[in-house]
Amino acid sequence: MNALLSIGDIGDAFREAFFMFWATLWALILGFTLSGAVQAFVSKRRMQKSMGDRRLPSVARASGFGMVSSSCSYAATAMAKSLFQKGADFTTAMIFMFASTNLVLELGIVLLVLMGWQFAAAEFIGGPIMIAGLALIGGAAFSPKLVAAARTRLQKNADTAHGDHAHEHDHAHEHDHAVDADDAPSSITTRAGWSDAARFSISDIRMLRRELVIGYLVAGFLTVLVPMEWWNNLFMPGHGIWTTLENVLIGPFIAVISFVCSIGNVPMAAALWHGGIGFGGVVSFIFADLITIPLLLIYRKFYGAPLTARILVTFWALMSFAGLAVEGIFALFGAIPTDRPEAMVSEHFQWNYTTFLNIAFLFVLAGLYYLARTRPDDGADGRYATDPTCGMQVEKANAPAHAVYDGVDVWFCSDGCRQRYDESHEMGAPPAR
Repeated sequence: MNALLSIGDIGDAFREAFFMFWATLWALILGFTLSGAVQAFVSKRRMQKSMGDRRLPSVARASGFGMVSSSCSYAATAMAKSLFQKGADFTTAMIFMFASTNLVLELGIVLLVLMGWQFAAAEFIGGPIMIAGLALIGGAAFSPKLVAAARTRLQKNADTAHGDHAHEHDHAHEHDHAVDADDAPSSITTRAGWSDAARFSISDIRMLRRELVIGYLVAGFLTVLVPMEWWNNLFMPGHGIWTTLENVLIGPFIAVISFVCSIGNVPMAAALWHGGIGFGGVVSFIFADLITIPLLLIYRKFYGAPLTARILVTFWALMSFAGLAVEGIFALFGAIPTDRPEAMVSEHFQWNYTTFLNIAFLFVLAGLYYLARTRPDDGADGRYATDPTCGMQVEKANAPAHAVYDGVDVWFCSDGCRQRYDESHEMGAPPAR
């Protein structure tokens, strides 16, 4: 790579990033719309009651609930922590997290549009392989001693938080009792129900906008600026099974250091495929959105360093194994893609199906925004609140964190968001949204 980048190179990278985004815009809006709908119309309390062990029925339910949850890795992490804290088996909670980030429809749609049907199919073949592997080895990988220590740690942190906010203790008890009283999902036949769904969609977009922007920009720069020779040295092409093994191991490593998770890593996967990584390596990279450095730091805060180390090693091994298994399955049927186009997407506007779909779904997005903004005010006893830190819609009865500031109740999607809000509140500055 040249020591100095020209203005033209940087412009080409931004153009590549934009047209990758343009090629997948309608798919993103469709995915977020469907995700918001299932989040609004599926009972969260039922999820909590269905994951108390890691037997097959619980694993199946955790996988199903994960598939219809938010695809955001951070939201999945917060939800898994909440499920575990409320009595779910730790391995089953991790399976929920796997399904929430690797079996969701919006991810499959974006993979189909940007990379082809083989990669979309690989998601839904490799995801169950990882889930089955985790169900089999989770009891040994996450020892009862470490899990018990993590549960104690969460309880201690919750007790400390209540101690720091003594005036909200009674509200917390009211919040716990509200779970039983306010558990039904939104009604699919009412405008208010679809407004709730729209709020979930818009809040997911707000949560993921940073990851999406970074993902597309990094992919654009990797595609344009990194020489093919560098990729060839990294991915060791032409060594048969040894190349495959190296690729499925290095895929998660790239995910760990890239800081990009959830749908944001799909454009990066496209750039890696363009650069020469093997099919299994791409698959393992896509699956590894749960072990980026920011998420590992969150695990360490939630569960402690020893269990976090087990999570990293176990997840990495399962993600690499899934990539290897998927490549083997596709090789048996001669279905491994071989086309590595010079340009992953068209780099100019065309009046084709993509443009017409994008225009149509921009109207859908406008409708979602209108529904989210015009829902009748719930009042103080309303069912939902907006996390003031990240913008996520939170069901009050199931919110992982709750506090009272200057007599005003505030609900959060995670303890991490509450801590960030606390710090901003104490400094007198508004929290970042």
